[in-house]
Amino acid sequence: MAIRSTFAFSPFTLAPKLPRLGGLPAMWRALQTRRQLAEMDDRMLRDIGISRVDALQEADRLPWDLTPR
Repeated sequence: MAIRSTFAFSPFTLAPKLPRLGGLPAMWRALQTRRQLAEMDDRMLRDIGISRVDALQEADRLPWDLTPR
């Protein structure tokens, strides 16, 4: 009698988690919008409800870090 496992191994289980949809265009867009966010003045940031510290933290994220915060 063979022992069966419910664990399915594939090379993709060990690969880093990258965005499934979007790829490079999504990373490029994140880079652009984060740069624009860093350039906003305090009045603009107040209008959208983001502090200067939050804007700079968002701007410092890596382009492939697309998870919402």
